[in-house]
Amino acid sequence: MTVCARSLRHGLLVAGALLANAVSAAPLLHDLFQDHVVLQRDKPISVWGRAAPGEALTVSLGEASVKAQADSSGRWRSSLPGMSTGGPHRLSVLAASGDKQVVEDVMIGDVWLCSGQSNMVLQVHRALDSRSEILNSTNDSIRMLTVPTASNAAAQTEFAGKVQWLKASPKTVPDFSAACLYMARELQKKDKVPMGLIAAAWGGSKIESWMSADALRAIGGYERGLEALAASAKDPTTGAAKWGAIWEAWWREQTKDRAGFEPWSAKPRGDWKIAPMERGYWEEWGVPELAEYNGMLWYRTNVTLTKAQAAQKATLAVGRVDESDHVWVNGRLIGAAGPGSERSYELPENTLRAGDNSIVITVLDTYATGGLPGPIESRALKFADGTSVVLDKEWRYLMPPENAAFPPRAPWEAVAGLGVINNGMIAPLSNLSLRGVAWYQGESNVDEAHRYQALLTRFMADWRKQFGADLPFFVVQLANFGAAPTQPVESDWAELREAQRLAVKADANAGLAVAIDLGERNDIHPANKQDVARRLARAVRHVIYKDAAPPSGPVPVSARREGDSVAVEFTDITGKLVAYSAAQPIGFEICGAAANTCEFAAATIQGRRVLLKSPNASSATRVRFCWAESPVCTLYDQAPLPAGPFQIDVN
Repeated sequence: MTVCARSLRHGLLVAGALLANAVSAAPLLHDLFQDHVVLQRDKPISVWGRAAPGEALTVSLGEASVKAQADSSGRWRSSLPGMSTGGPHRLSVLAASGDKQVVEDVMIGDVWLCSGQSNMVLQVHRALDSRSEILNSTNDSIRMLTVPTASNAAAQTEFAGKVQWLKASPKTVPDFSAACLYMARELQKKDKVPMGLIAAAWGGSKIESWMSADALRAIGGYERGLEALAASAKDPTTGAAKWGAIWEAWWREQTKDRAGFEPWSAKPRGDWKIAPMERGYWEEWGVPELAEYNGMLWYRTNVTLTKAQAAQKATLAVGRVDESDHVWVNGRLIGAAGPGSERSYELPENTLRAGDNSIVITVLDTYATGGLPGPIESRALKFADGTSVVLDKEWRYLMPPENAAFPPRAPWEAVAGLGVINNGMIAPLSNLSLRGVAWYQGESNVDEAHRYQALLTRFMADWRKQFGADLPFFVVQLANFGAAPTQPVESDWAELREAQRLAVKADANAGLAVAIDLGERNDIHPANKQDVARRLARAVRHVIYKDAAPPSGPVPVSARREGDSVAVEFTDITGKLVAYSAAQPIGFEICGAAANTCEFAAATIQGRRVLLKSPNASSATRVRFCWAESPVCTLYDQAPLPAGPFQIDVN
């Protein structure tokens, strides 16, 4: 090699190194913006990230380019003009310092936020016909991103963990949300545009945890919990004290216990029985009343400490808890947590004392097994000097009164807290342009079904403040779950379905996917997510694309008294009304004004209406249909889609 050739080669290597160094070591773009990202078509495109404070930047997408400048904290945001469907494009950010970040294979299409609890989480590999679905899943125009589960007392700007946009393929879809993926696939059958799917869901989560603090304050009733949450973020001891006062007042109101005689106090009332802790979950204790028990259970034990032990800083290890707990030491609430890893609480100063110390834990279980299933050695007091005392002495348990409601959950609890999932998982997405939201949630709010219509209405308004006033919502109504009824019943599940129906009905930019015939009696997680997705897609086409086909199945319009009968008129019928497996539809009830006054009614289809007859039809004030946890309902249209559950006044 000649000297000139060597010099030229050296110069090229140096230039290459300088060019490589021009790409920023610290990303300029938010983690959302990565290779294969899909950005929303026909809307201004928000792009944001971090740079040196005050630094000027140039943001380019395709042929469009805009200027931006980082604020004093280093954050910057820009808005590029809307673009039509297409790609792939290149997104780049160039800082005045020479730092640069480039994102390849950017597509312009429709971006969907799929959120809710475990039925939205439910992965393709757990869904119906998963082997075939996975094998045939390759689709470069569907890109998926899963937001890591996270909760926080304050709104976050970054994700809690690494994220990645993945093209749909047999390697990438097995762990992605089945309902979300299948909805996009259904939509592409008629609207062949790239689909960007963002799954942000958490099993067991209540709707309040997905809402902002401002939205919860607007509803009312959450102020004290939000104060405790804010206090806890600054000082856990203060937060626990504030929350303890709220929780303990709730208990006294429920039980009429006098101060000093509550389960956490020195002289607790009630018949405390020996707890066979070595058997794990309380369903496995051999106690008949606990064999299928979902609810709250008190645990209590005592430990004797020396003066030296009591004077040290200490941590109380509780071990595994299923699902959530509150813990008192010597009558003082020292912490509470929701479902998650093994529990451990730092004890505030002066909590312990020489001699006898009481430890009381209340565990709330809402589904399947419950209790303190960890090994005995997982429950211990651990001291600053490295020693520990295992809590292996006798434990006792106490059931709450039969009429006690489910207890309030700690505001910092992830799945049942106040705004904390919104802060951890949704806030990092704020101002992203979306086509819409698919919302699959409600099972965890059944115990407060009477509040759910207000909660869902405020929730939709809340997210529209974050993502745009015209953001459409598509809500999956609760599916059937549990035993079929043999007589009319009052049902929180039915009441929550009605809350979902009414909230969507009142919102011109929302659609409902009825799932009352898609559930499984013994599994709260039905595997048939394909039909859920088809019904979501149908609602999307009606609301967004203005498809003339009705958004769901038959919908009641009115109920009118006609002599000794009541006629229920329906709309949104495809073809005509039909009854499956019988000459007449079943599932209709005639009711008076008070609870527990409903009776099954004989029903006859007459064109677009159903005529109901019962002995008390002449005095009926309400009609109910499909009103139970797991009702059997046979009224459909020729789509074929079911008439969904409803309650309607008789005029």
